[in-house]
Amino acid sequence: MARIRPFRSEDVEGLYDVCVKTADVGGDATGMLSDDALWGDLFAVPYALRDPGLCWVVEAEDGRVIGYVVATDDTNPFAAWFRDEWWPSRRDRYRPSGAPEPTAQDRFLAYGDRQAPRDDAIVRDYPAHLHIDLLPETQGQGLGRRLIDTLLAELGRRGVPALHLSMNADNAAAGAFYERLGFTQLASGEGSTTYGIRIPGAQS
Repeated sequence: MARIRPFRSEDVEGLYDVCVKTADVGGDATGMLSDDALWGDLFAVPYALRDPGLCWVVEAEDGRVIGYVVATDDTNPFAAWFRDEWWPSRRDRYRPSGAPEPTAQDRFLAYGDRQAPRDDAIVRDYPAHLHIDLLPETQGQGLGRRLIDTLLAELGRRGVPALHLSMNADNAAAGAFYERLGFTQLASGEGSTTYGIRIPGAQS
C-alpha cells in the first residue's frame, strides 16, 4: 500500500523521475527535451529544496517515489529566489537549440529565464502555489486529494489565505480533479488554466 510522507533529501531523484513521467499533459515526456532533468529543475526540485516543509511524497511499497506535491507559501519571494539563486545554478546545463523556430526545450528555457516577482491580482489574492504529480499506478487510491489536504492544512497553519495553480489547458482530467476539491477557475492565459482556492481556518 502506498503511503504519504514528508520529503527527505534522498527523494530528489524520485522527484525528477515522477516529474518527467507526468509532464506531457499527465503522460510520460521522457525524451521530449534534450535533457529530461529540465522538467524537474523548473517544476519540482527547487520547491522541495527551498522549503522541504511544503513537500510530501507518495512512497510505494518498494520504496520508490511515485508521486508528490510541492509548493511555496508566497509566490513572489520564491520567484525572486528562483531567479537569483536557483536558476543561475542550473541554467548553464541547458543549451538553446539555435533552431530557426523555438523547440520545446527553448520554450521551457525561456520560461525559466523570465521567472520574477510580479504584481497581479492572482499573486496578491492567492499567494501560495503548488505543483502535484502522480504516476498512473497511484490512481484510484485518493492520494491526490490526501496530498492536497495535507498541503492546505500546513498552509493554513502558516496563515496563508489562499493558493493557486496553473496547468495545461488540455488537461481536462486534472481540471475536473481540482474542481472536485473546491478549486475555482481564475483568469487564465493562452494555453493554460489557473485555479485558486481559499484556505479555511488560516491562522494569522
